[in-house]
Amino acid sequence: MRSNLYIPKTDYLKNVIRSIWQIDDLSVGKSETIIPKGVIEIIFDLSGSNPVESNINSQPFQLAKCFINGFNTRPIRLYIPGHHFFFGVQFHPSAIRQLLGIPAREFTNLALDLTLVDQSFNSTWHQLAEVKTFNERVTIICDWVKKKNVDTHPQELLLNAFLEKSDVQLTLNELAKTVCYSPRHLSRKIYDLTGMNTEQLLRYKKYLHAVHLVHHTNLPLTDIAYESNFADQSHFIKSFRIFAQITPKEYRQTRSNIAGHILNNGR
Repeated sequence: MRSNLYIPKTDYLKNVIRSIWQIDDLSVGKSETIIPKGVIEIIFDLSGSNPVESNINSQPFQLAKCFINGFNTRPIRLYIPGHHFFFGVQFHPSAIRQLLGIPAREFTNLALDLTLVDQSFNSTWHQLAEVKTFNERVTIICDWVKKKNVDTHPQELLLNAFLEKSDVQLTLNELAKTVCYSPRHLSRKIYDLTGMNTEQLLRYKKYLHAVHLVHHTNLPLTDIAYESNFADQSHFIKSFRIFAQITPKEYRQTRSNIAGHILNNGR
């Protein structure tokens, strides 16, 4: 498997794009489960092979050649029939409305054909497929974003940081004061960006922090429960299972080299 990663360097792009990535995998007959990992991204399937079969919440569908996937609270299961070549862009949630004219919450637990939102993505897919290098594809996406003239307010930057950094442990009242929103207005903004209410989001952030620690460290699970602010080990396991549909121990035993991804040969 060959992979590439680009992190934007200019302030404007950094305020819109979290990262741009590419994976070229020659293996065949691979099943993959992606547990919720707190990102919203647009993915282009440049493989030129059979569509990828998928399901969320046991609803089967085929992934489009260009699709958007939001803040999932349920795993996505994929069956990739052959060689696959994916190019993806992770966005900050506050940028989605300005880029697409639709709030990010509309894509929660979906992998939606992006051409249904904007048919110009057909052209974008062809541009990306026709060039040869990762850097050329990065340039195409960055040029598209620059033309959108996204205006990111300082309050939105603070919200993005709160949503995306799993170790940020502000309470919602503290966050509301920091961004100068009333708690009610903050709740509306969070729902608009994630599709979750404030109580769900707090559980989700604790879960994401636990995923990070389970994946990247060898800490005992009891320590991870404590570090992630769960009341006890039982609460930790129950909350983890709600989102990932497996236990922390099962995730640690089956994790791939990519955080949040579980790979198995065959179906």
